[in-house]
Amino acid sequence: FFSCAVCKQMPDVSDSRRHRGDTETMFPVSLNFQTALLHTAADVDALEPDSVLEDGWIKEAVSRSGMKFRWARLSESRERENRDIQRRPPADPARLVPRPPVVTIMGHVDHGKTTLLDSLRKSQVAASEAGGITQHIGAFLVQLPSGERITFLDTPGHAAFSSMRARGANATDIVVLVVAADDGVMAQSVESIRHARTAGVPIIVAVNKCDKPAAAPERVKQELLAHDVVCEQFGGDVQAVHVSALKGENLLALAEATVALAELLELKADPSGPVEATVIESRTDKGKGPVTTAIVQQGTLRKGCVLVAGKTWAKVRFLFDEHGRAVKEAGPGAAVQVVGWKELPSAGEQILEAETEHRAREAVEWRSFQEEQEKLQEEQRAVEAKQQQHQEAYRREREPLAHLSWRQRKAALYRANRQKAAVRPSERQESRQLALPLIIKGDVDGSVETILNILDSYDAHEQCQLELVHFGIGDVSENDVSLAETFSGSIYGFNVSASKALQQLASRKNVPLRLHTVIYKLIDELKAELSAKLPPAVTENIVGEASVLAMFEVTAGKKKVPVAGCRVQKGQLDRRLKFRLTRGRETVWEGSLSALRHHKDDVQAVKVGMECGLSVDAAVDFRVGDVIVCYEELEAPQATAWDPGF
Repeated sequence: FFSCAVCKQMPDVSDSRRHRGDTETMFPVSLNFQTALLHTAADVDALEPDSVLEDGWIKEAVSRSGMKFRWARLSESRERENRDIQRRPPADPARLVPRPPVVTIMGHVDHGKTTLLDSLRKSQVAASEAGGITQHIGAFLVQLPSGERITFLDTPGHAAFSSMRARGANATDIVVLVVAADDGVMAQSVESIRHARTAGVPIIVAVNKCDKPAAAPERVKQELLAHDVVCEQFGGDVQAVHVSALKGENLLALAEATVALAELLELKADPSGPVEATVIESRTDKGKGPVTTAIVQQGTLRKGCVLVAGKTWAKVRFLFDEHGRAVKEAGPGAAVQVVGWKELPSAGEQILEAETEHRAREAVEWRSFQEEQEKLQEEQRAVEAKQQQHQEAYRREREPLAHLSWRQRKAALYRANRQKAAVRPSERQESRQLALPLIIKGDVDGSVETILNILDSYDAHEQCQLELVHFGIGDVSENDVSLAETFSGSIYGFNVSASKALQQLASRKNVPLRLHTVIYKLIDELKAELSAKLPPAVTENIVGEASVLAMFEVTAGKKKVPVAGCRVQKGQLDRRLKFRLTRGRETVWEGSLSALRHHKDDVQAVKVGMECGLSVDAAVDFRVGDVIVCYEELEAPQATAWDPGF
């Protein structure tokens, strides 16, 4: 133990000699060094295993041991200065001014969220949406007749878009929960309540479709009690407004309730100073490049501002409102489209303003460096865990050989390794595991995020592996087709397009190109392709059964062939199908018939109640009472066991 501690101070002894693992090699070197150390000024008796030796003692002991030494300088890595951009400190209350509230419309799919927003801003968004459902986050500024302004976020209600709803709740001040009066509280209604609670955002309930004959708004409010949403009429603090989005009834009352709650929250911001915002959605536009939809939280966003979001930055070239009209600036609470990003930031990223472009690049480089360091640390932990695992296996393997000499150990290890090599399976054996490589393209970052979240729920790997080769934002490109051809995969696009020439290229290369505008149709086709990859399921259909009444032999040429005399009890026996001979619960034989006769005639089939003689294509010992089953194998297509939940 002491020798190993001293050995760490020996710079001239190579690792192969110090830590070869053989005690016969390590201890003589360490003992020689220890003996030499006795002839130095060091007090060996006073040394502990963790004692640090002086340089002079090490030099003298190494020289006396007949070895050479070389000093090495330890290189110390300099810590990199943190060049990230930090959030601005809390603003001076004297400079705070009221800002428009950010209100998120949430609820179950097809409960009328987008129609409600259309009625508020007198537009027709719902009619233009694919499949009649919202599949993106929309941000709109609505000015009420009373002059107040409200920024509305419209989130998708479909089950697939949970991440978008969570992002909308985190970027909002008030959540308007839309519940259909004829449908009641549904799955995504409950999920929206959970997102609002997690974000700490107050809720206003809009009971929609109250104009329908089957509407029961009181039942809706009672159902909400089960989820701790207590409306004012039951003694709670949650406002509930009965509306009809389609007919525009009672919308002013909903707007007034929203404004009243916003006044209670005292929403204020500082329009001066560095900009802070949140990325709500991001996409790639053919003419504009990377475009983000952002909600400004602090400061005033103007053309020429330098922004940082995630690991990318931008110098703002253009600002557009929700109607595509250019605007000069956007203050706190406003939703705006930002053009000028070097790369596309992820939805949900925080936007901070930098003083200069150089400062923005420094911040992005620092964030990339931090991410690389985190990855290196994760990889290092994985390597260390693997090394520990190998060391434990090595120790377990060597323990039974500890009493042997090194020659005996070498011989024993050689025999063991030779035996392992003999039974090692061929590494060239190709895997028969079914797999479906995928390339995912989407129009905006949130769409791609949603599809990837759905793919994360895939749990049918034992049937077919689902391999994500590449994902990205924008239209399908020639590189995507080449990549799909290389991996024998399929391309799935959501709300993106592919030119006619590209479709022809994909067809020539036998690359499936599947473009969709409705999320659940994309997932349905993916499930169909996964099911098509699976081999058909084979099922047995019993055609007939016969019991053996007697056994006899007939002469065929020079051979005697055993024949079973049978009577058909169920169905019929068809010579072209497969047969099974059972004795009790035991299967004695399976195969095909070589002959089937009724009286002296060869026949193809024998029906119920008829007697026949049959011989098989193998040596089988028939006995009286045996049962012969005639069956056919039917192939049916398999369906993937994956259920994405909608």
